[in-house]
Amino acid sequence: MIADHSAIVARGMGVRRGGRWLLRPVAFGITEGVVGLAGQPGAGKSTLLATFATLRRPQTGALEILGHDVGNSTGLRAVRARIGYLPGKFSWAENMTAGEFVRYAAYYKRVREPQVREVLKRFDLTEAAAIELALLPPDVRLRAGLAATCVHEPELVLLDDPFGELAAHPAAAAELVPVVRTMAPAVVVADTDEALAGWCDRLFTLDRGRLTELPEHAPAQDRAAAAQARRPAASPVRPASERSDAERPAPERSAVIQRLRPLRARMSAGLELLAAGSSAGG
Repeated sequence: MIADHSAIVARGMGVRRGGRWLLRPVAFGITEGVVGLAGQPGAGKSTLLATFATLRRPQTGALEILGHDVGNSTGLRAVRARIGYLPGKFSWAENMTAGEFVRYAAYYKRVREPQVREVLKRFDLTEAAAIELALLPPDVRLRAGLAATCVHEPELVLLDDPFGELAAHPAAAAELVPVVRTMAPAVVVADTDEALAGWCDRLFTLDRGRLTELPEHAPAQDRAAAAQARRPAASPVRPASERSDAERPAPERSAVIQRLRPLRARMSAGLELLAAGSSAGG
């Protein structure tokens, strides 16, 4: 079904790579709520998500994101400013603290410091803000990625394999499900069937280029309540220093931004959308 208020609208859209169809031409719409995109490794989930993020163009058909035709460069900048995109891996930032990572994204999204502090608090990162990502538990590291993704309050969030590092920690993944549900009006999560089953409002599978929507098994509120009931205690993190990253004076925060600027040249197109969506061109 395609509704007038759909966040993503595809009409006859097809995506190819390496001479094969990753998505055969299809029409579909994604409205509000959490939508899961499941499939085996290599099925094309990441490529399709990158297409939704405007990093790739479909080979055929039309794609509208948040009411804008992404084939038209005029509205592309505005669309990217309203998208939050978290690639599958952001190991390039492992030497940054959680606070620096969120502020790096906020800098290019033109988000002010009070909102950064609020996001760190919202994602339970206040104590972890001064700790390097490489030293944090996987679930806390993912929280930092989620915070950076929605620091600018996007209308559409795209998450590529967010629970990959938590496959062996289902309790930690379950704790983050309610967090993901509150990130934006529309959230698309690409992951495995096991990671997505039971809590998404809609679930699609991608197999041999065919996109199929699975039938709904339970009301969304029941799935959310079940995930909430499984929430364990928060994962411990190493103690922060006496002065947290959020309490750094303005000149020191400015120095952090200056130090992080060279990292932008090392970022792939997908990571640039995470940290610089508001300044991305067509």
